[in-house]
Amino acid sequence: MNRRNFLKTSGAIAGSMMAASALGKTLDTMAQKAGTGKKIRYAMVGCGHRGTGMWGKKLVDDGYKQYIDFVGLCDTNPGRMDYAKRVMNIPDCPTYSSADFAKMLKETKPDVVMVTTPDATHSDFIICALEAGVNVITEKPMTTDEAKCQAILDAQARTGKKVTVTFNYRYSPHRAKLYELIRAGEIGEITSVDFHWYLDTKHGSDYFRRWHAYRKNSGSLLVHKSSHHFDLLNWWIGSEPEEVFSYGALEFYGKNGKFRGENCRLCSHKSECDFYFDITKEKRMMEMFPANESYDGYFRDGCVYRENIDIFDKMAVQIRYMNKVQVSYSLTTYSPYEGYRIAFNGTKGRLEAWIKERQPWEEAEDDDVIFLTKNFGKRKVIRVQQGEGGHGGADPLIHAYLFKGENQADPLKQSADVRAGAMAILVGVAARNSIDSGKPVKIADLTSLKPKESIL
Repeated sequence: MNRRNFLKTSGAIAGSMMAASALGKTLDTMAQKAGTGKKIRYAMVGCGHRGTGMWGKKLVDDGYKQYIDFVGLCDTNPGRMDYAKRVMNIPDCPTYSSADFAKMLKETKPDVVMVTTPDATHSDFIICALEAGVNVITEKPMTTDEAKCQAILDAQARTGKKVTVTFNYRYSPHRAKLYELIRAGEIGEITSVDFHWYLDTKHGSDYFRRWHAYRKNSGSLLVHKSSHHFDLLNWWIGSEPEEVFSYGALEFYGKNGKFRGENCRLCSHKSECDFYFDITKEKRMMEMFPANESYDGYFRDGCVYRENIDIFDKMAVQIRYMNKVQVSYSLTTYSPYEGYRIAFNGTKGRLEAWIKERQPWEEAEDDDVIFLTKNFGKRKVIRVQQGEGGHGGADPLIHAYLFKGENQADPLKQSADVRAGAMAILVGVAARNSIDSGKPVKIADLTSLKPKESIL
């Protein structure tokens, strides 16, 4: 679909999306069933690490089988589906190949489909489910480019069903506290934000081992990883992005390595490579991936120096919001430590944090610390206790919201709909396009969505 067609239909789509948004709240089968004690019929497409873990085994282990029934699993790899059934303890759950996804929807009649496939395929499954009358929960990013994003927007408007994007970062206590402090006006009106994210050499390199290392699969880390961060910015700032300019390069991984192999297990450079990953020491990984390589040839321990890697490993992004807030953002993928620095500059002061998620020189702190400094006052230290569970305590909260129907009032607006999913990925798409073209990119030029000055 081209831009001219977007413009022809933008008015109708905007009206339909408003109706779909209201209708989605009424037709949200997940919340309705959770509230009445009826089990949610739950199907999942994508039986990889995130699917079988956070959206599979974790739900079973935490007692969600009283709220949900697994009625179908779908994947390209039959071995991984068998593994998923074992590890999730759902031996009788029907399984379907990805080519038979529509058949699964027809035969199992789920209330909701969870999409955890590689990013570039999300749109195919989301749209198919919506057109079958099924609500969708999708892992971030919602999709990987502007055309696929537009297709999802059109499908939700057309069908009246609902897409929820799992931006679980919004639910962690530290990030929620930042939201509350900003909304309370502690630093006045936000004028600019400094946001810098560091992936260490363990976590950062892992993206370059896997399918994420290719734009055609992940849209680059500006979409796959940074969409999490861009969503936080949109949510914290309370506005939508207007224009993006970016720099990026691949200067550490990929073709920059002095030696390389196909994957770590078969490599002749094990003793000299700092990034040698011995997957044989990880039982879960071995059972999920190497045990099933014969079906699709996918190596989970791919070489980080493969010459055909084409994503960036360093990125710097400038974002201007509709409310004129300016953001300086960066992502580094080969830092010696993991975490992020963030600072909100406002008309009355500054709010900042340095979150150390993993570092080599000291033990992680028990609390996350926020510093609030008034322009004409003293600094205040705010300690936020880390939550229990994955992603800083966020995962149990988003699970409870989606499947137990807890906190449906959503006072902090932590639930992310299709528009939030779109705006997060469009910043990444715009940044990627800006790097390629050397020019700034306007968000309004990408899809029929028109950025809003306020989303509060």
